[in-house]
Amino acid sequence: MNRTPADRPEHPGAAERFNEDQATYAVRGADQPDLEKGVAAIREVLKTLPVRPGVYRMQDARGDVLYVGKARALRNRVTNYTQVARLPKRLQRMVAQTRSMTIVTTRTEAEALLLEAQLIKRFRPAYNVLLRDDKSFPFILLREDHAFPRVQKHRGARRTKGQYFGPFASAGSVTRTLNALQKLFLLRSCSDSYFENRSRPCLLYQIKRCSAPCVGRISETDYDELVEDAKNFLSGKSTGVQARLSKQMAAAAEKQDYELAAVYRDRLRALTYIQGSQTVHAEGLGDADVFALACKAGTVSIQGFFIRGGQNWGHRAFFPAHTSDVPEEEVMSSFLVQFYEDMPPPKRILIDRELADFAVLEEALSERAGRRIAIEIPKRGDRKKLLDQARRNAEEALDRRLAETTTQGKILRELADTFELADIPKRIEVYDNSHIMGTNATGAMIVAGPEGFRKNSYRKFNIKRAETQPGDDYAMMREVLERRFARLEKEDPDRQSGEWPDLLLIDGGKGQLSAVCEVMEDAGVHDVPVVGVAKGPHHGREGREVFHFPGGREITLPPNSALLFYIQRLRDEAHRFAIGTHRAKRAKSLTTSTLDDVPGIGPSRKRALLMHFGTARAVKGAALEDLERAPGISRTMARQLYDYFHPAG
Repeated sequence: MNRTPADRPEHPGAAERFNEDQATYAVRGADQPDLEKGVAAIREVLKTLPVRPGVYRMQDARGDVLYVGKARALRNRVTNYTQVARLPKRLQRMVAQTRSMTIVTTRTEAEALLLEAQLIKRFRPAYNVLLRDDKSFPFILLREDHAFPRVQKHRGARRTKGQYFGPFASAGSVTRTLNALQKLFLLRSCSDSYFENRSRPCLLYQIKRCSAPCVGRISETDYDELVEDAKNFLSGKSTGVQARLSKQMAAAAEKQDYELAAVYRDRLRALTYIQGSQTVHAEGLGDADVFALACKAGTVSIQGFFIRGGQNWGHRAFFPAHTSDVPEEEVMSSFLVQFYEDMPPPKRILIDRELADFAVLEEALSERAGRRIAIEIPKRGDRKKLLDQARRNAEEALDRRLAETTTQGKILRELADTFELADIPKRIEVYDNSHIMGTNATGAMIVAGPEGFRKNSYRKFNIKRAETQPGDDYAMMREVLERRFARLEKEDPDRQSGEWPDLLLIDGGKGQLSAVCEVMEDAGVHDVPVVGVAKGPHHGREGREVFHFPGGREITLPPNSALLFYIQRLRDEAHRFAIGTHRAKRAKSLTTSTLDDVPGIGPSRKRALLMHFGTARAVKGAALEDLERAPGISRTMARQLYDYFHPAG
């Protein structure tokens, strides 16, 4: 039996709960949509389909997943797809492309819902509502693997020992909360190595953002009290923290220790400021997420408020994809199950509408969290006001999105007209290179479309071919494009995935453009337009860019052109990404040496050699006798080291 995405460590017994049926029917057929062939393929599957809960996948002739659905009774649900006249146009198009199905049976409908979310995230089907958000949410981590716990921002898997508080809606909301924690509780934020090597307090101690436990300015017991206060604050128990600070300030003032009283006063002011900055009134709500949906012109916006311990930890607008002609209730349900695929759900989730699978969703999230999760639709009181505020934010975010899309659409239409493209480009790729005197050379590709930058599609290229001379910008660009299109031809020769560009923008002039055109000619790609973006004769002036086309044609745009500003944004983003990639590579190279590649030389021997000889170059040029005298280096290792650097003897 094939391993399914449900077979994961965090889902014990998943292999027993989710069993993929062996009978998968692949119906041969042309790539062209054909409604009769699609219905025939579905009917073939229906012959052996059980009446039990499960998940089904609709696949096209190439095996690509078109749609993932769940059902309480698989046979009944899949039968609906054979009644074509009752299907909306969107599902009719899907059935016309269907040539096979894959069935996964489950014990309950709740398990089917969880598996559906996993498969949607894995396959990103074209006919499912998709949560287009590839960024993980930030958390605050209070580590517990040190005598003096460290507070820090955290993204990704929660493997480090400690307490996690979140999710926060953005990095900015985490930063604001961390700043408040430093002002209020003076917890350290430095790394363990930095902590261990301090001999005097750092600047954070001087500006009253740290209690300097690294140099003994606070005892472990007193620091533990600060940690406990921070936990209470993050858990929503700030009233108790405020009362204790007030009592300590009064006690210090009574003892005429006015300097200490002033410290407590400043911390109280910081706490009051943080409490006053909670723009969403959520007192008494505890841990909850609030979601409201707005829909206009086929575009959906879902606004989320994240409340933890009665405190507002930020809000974010989401814009799910593939929502056209999909009922709003289905969009909300799909959003919630995908959102909580990787996110721990809070005890309470407030939404603004009834859902068809309300009870199943509640059961599925409770099963995943291992505790009771309540989904509610407030009808009155403060919770209703909070939901109304979320709905207003969703509508405002949607209006901004539509306005931006309208402007973006006009710019892209102008781009198509100016560059004489066949249609409005759906995918624009911009290329740039970065290096210093030929060293640490990297290439970069950024991607943009009607919805803006697609950062999850960005790619970086390490320039590694021996024939590419250091500093040869034309050869570097040639290598980058050759590798890019060779991979495209291999992975998507039929151009069905949407990964083929509609326009290439090259940061450079005639030389770079000529190199790219040679690559395209050799690859047999003649239908992808290429434009070089170069600065004009006055390099220091904005708006003097010259656009080079194959064949030698050149144009310029007016300095106040919206299209020019858009292309400059694309070029600057490519430049930023290329520079960042180059800097990361250069920083990594500074911590490596030629000794890293020598077999048998680990960190300890490398450190001993560098301490003895001073530099890797000195080790490379050392005589065999000198290597034998180095501490920790045996005769055999010295010979091996010498032979590595002197293969000719």
